[in-house]
Amino acid sequence: MGKAFETPAGSVWPLFLTAHAVLVERIEARLASAGLPPLAWYDVLWALERAPERRLRMSELADHVVLSRSNLTRLVDRLEEAGLVARERSEEDRRGAYAVITPAGREQRRKMWPTYEAGIREVFDAHVGDVEARHMSAALQRMLGAARGLPRPNAPGKR
Repeated sequence: MGKAFETPAGSVWPLFLTAHAVLVERIEARLASAGLPPLAWYDVLWALERAPERRLRMSELADHVVLSRSNLTRLVDRLEEAGLVARERSEEDRRGAYAVITPAGREQRRKMWPTYEAGIREVFDAHVGDVEARHMSAALQRMLGAARGLPRPNAPGKR
């Protein structure tokens, strides 16, 4: 592998990626064992439930979840087929659409939460002390703030 793909010595990036993948996998397994939908469904439903009027433009929803826009569109299609989300055309912009959580979507999210919460406690919270949590929170907030302040690659009007 060339140097361009190597991580600097001492970087915790590979460990962060591995821990994230493994912990999410464990939570996904808990949800599946309980006969519940995948975690991505929860994330979309939760973002919509918290939003003003319980709806977001698809572009706004993409900013709230960890999915590419194309994967988000397919996921919203599945949620819509399941009756958990509806699409509404924008009155201001006929080309735009909103994803709106339905009462069934709110109920599904509420059903998922106890299993998800137990998974978070077991695979994450049980292994992080108060001081560590404060340090992790501060570091992650800094990273998010810096990343959100950077221009997006391929953003319209950017070269």
